[in-house]
Amino acid sequence: MEKRLTSSNNRPREDSWLKSLFVRKVDPRKDAHSNLLAKKETSSLYKLQFHNVKPECLEAYNKICQEVLPKIHEDKHYPCTLVGTWNTWYGEQDQAVHLWRYEGGYPALTEVMNKLRENQEFVEFRNARSNMLLSRKNQLLLEFSFWNEPIPRSGPNIYELRSYQLRPGTMIEWGNYWARAIRFRQDGNEAVGGFFSQIGQLYMVHHLWAYKDLQSREDIRNAAWHKHGWEELVYYTVPLIQEMESRIMIPLKTSPLQ
Repeated sequence: MEKRLTSSNNRPREDSWLKSLFVRKVDPRKDAHSNLLAKKETSSLYKLQFHNVKPECLEAYNKICQEVLPKIHEDKHYPCTLVGTWNTWYGEQDQAVHLWRYEGGYPALTEVMNKLRENQEFVEFRNARSNMLLSRKNQLLLEFSFWNEPIPRSGPNIYELRSYQLRPGTMIEWGNYWARAIRFRQDGNEAVGGFFSQIGQLYMVHHLWAYKDLQSREDIRNAAWHKHGWEELVYYTVPLIQEMESRIMIPLKTSPLQ
């Protein structure tokens, strides 16, 4: 009888110990991840567009983009700016990439969309563009608080868009490590902007870099490995990644990022 009572008393403790092996304890947060990671002094929202163009249409596609997109960028009627527009050089071929900023967040995005529906030139542009595309997708992004603000720069430069699909639940951890890592990559002014997705493919991070050419990219990236602390930060961030992709992009002539 005594033995049976002892076993019964220990069972809740054993069950609790077993549960602790499989249940991850999460500290309660009182704020959204986006509010913890994004810039506080700005309410800008970014849209990243990927357009896969029919190979025979790429030249015509670039031509109409360079005619229409700068007009929207320069028109104060629209609370948005064109940050950069590129063709992918290495990576997916016959691809265009556009990055827009909406000052004022989601209300600004909605305002621009509504006004463009009434813009006959843009409606004609969109119809002509649709006949040139194989596929398209976009994401809405916020910028990391510790990254540079993407501002126009002179060229010539090539741009690298490094895209990371993170494991769900690791965005805060990624931000904590890169808040320290970014200081290793600012000597040559190559850091353009860092963003994380809000709508579209989630747990996506995009880092945008500018280099004079491919050899400069190689030299700058190799130099980072000689800086004390860089290797450790890479070691801890790699396990957070599910997939990663690198695009080398060439800006169009009308891109503010040259």
